[in-house]
Amino acid sequence: MGDSAIFIGWGEPIRGREQVSASVFGEAVELWTRLQEEGAIESWEAYFLEPHGGDLSGFFLLKGERVQLGAVRIREDMDRVVMRGSMVVSNFGVVEAATGARIQQDMQRYLEAAGELG
Repeated sequence: MGDSAIFIGWGEPIRGREQVSASVFGEAVELWTRLQEEGAIESWEAYFLEPHGGDLSGFFLLKGERVQLGAVRIREDMDRVVMRGSMVVSNFGVVEAATGARIQQDMQRYLEAAGELG
């Protein structure tokens, strides 16, 4: 099981781009499915959030090993879908996340730094 994830979050579609945002969503689903079939990622999931007064409407979570996902981040097809997504929805963002065994490693590093820096 992987130790990392890529979190790709989005807000509301930009007014007037609702239809095209659905199309770009479909492009992303096709890419994530292909990446999983190729073994470039372990798995992916999509989430839609209920209205809650915040600026996050949903997100994708791509899962895998850190090095594996690092290679995905620099792929041309990934750049394309990220750029297109950022043009059709508000509050678009892509960020790496730690999970699995990496959580324990990151917490250990944090505790060591906290002990050194007070």
